[in-house]
Amino acid sequence: MSKNNDPPGNPWGRNEQPPPDLGRLLTQKLDHLKKHLPVGNLTNFIIIFVLILSGFSVWTALYTVPSDSVAVVQRFGKYVHDVPPGLHLKYPLGIDVATIVPVKRQLKQEFGFSTPGATDPFQPSKTYDHGRETQMVTGDLNAALVEWVVQYRISNPVKFLFEVREPSETLRYVSESVMREVVGDRTVDEVITVGRQDIEAEALTKMQELSTKYAMGISIDQVQLKNINPPKPVQESFNEVNQAQQEKEKLINEARRDYNKVIPLALGEKDQRIREADGYRLKRINEAEGDAARFNALYAEYIKAPEVTKRRIYIETMQEVLPKVRSKIIIDEQTSNILPLLNLDGKTGGTQ
Repeated sequence: MSKNNDPPGNPWGRNEQPPPDLGRLLTQKLDHLKKHLPVGNLTNFIIIFVLILSGFSVWTALYTVPSDSVAVVQRFGKYVHDVPPGLHLKYPLGIDVATIVPVKRQLKQEFGFSTPGATDPFQPSKTYDHGRETQMVTGDLNAALVEWVVQYRISNPVKFLFEVREPSETLRYVSESVMREVVGDRTVDEVITVGRQDIEAEALTKMQELSTKYAMGISIDQVQLKNINPPKPVQESFNEVNQAQQEKEKLINEARRDYNKVIPLALGEKDQRIREADGYRLKRINEAEGDAARFNALYAEYIKAPEVTKRRIYIETMQEVLPKVRSKIIIDEQTSNILPLLNLDGKTGGTQ
């Protein structure tokens, strides 16, 4: 015999009431409704209820799929098929559930900031804490605040909905993990200055590999770095370093400009002098060869007739020399005195 005063019908021996009788409750509600309705209006009430139920069924059976999306239809929770854009029908009253997935729209997730008025349905709310995900450690054990954007598309809506729980949140975790890995392999100078494109390319490749591995149904289009800053306590020092580097680059560019201005001019003058020397050398060689050829030809004629050639050379030489002499004196071999003559050049002046 039980020591507790348990009510009848409770097999567990606890002080709990048994579940209510649904049939009896339904009968009581109908009797209560009949008492409050006028006689003969129950049929009208049933007709009105059927019309309302029919209208609600039609309203829940019709749905529209936007042009940039597809609808994934589930029947009692089980996947049935995909539906293209347009107006469609489904089983009403929650039998079929159509989930709209924007497969043709390029979606994006922002890390470290949030754009006002963003329409991405999978973007975190404005109250999301972006400060934690931007704090990263570089390969040389420095800190940096990295902001970036991931642009992606839903390539497989079935995998996006059913293979991974919360795929958009999973994508954020994957993106943050990959970005920390890529930034951690580089120095802070590379992250802030020259290594941005390499970081974007490597992060894109690794994010796509993980998305494929996890069957997320997502295709990564682009990874774009935005603002990369050092932590606020050392930001002024980093700005001074950047200004010094920019000044250094400026001086190097100015030196290269002067170099490109002076050196090519000197090289051009050098080439000109070399060409002038080569031309003078060829001129002297050709003149020497011409003189040698002329002398050889004259010598050949001299051998044939020495006296004639000698006299001819004498006459040609005098013909070339005498016009250049202003005062001329003609003497005979046997003359003992000089005979003054008129100026043969025809110029006015005294005679000699």
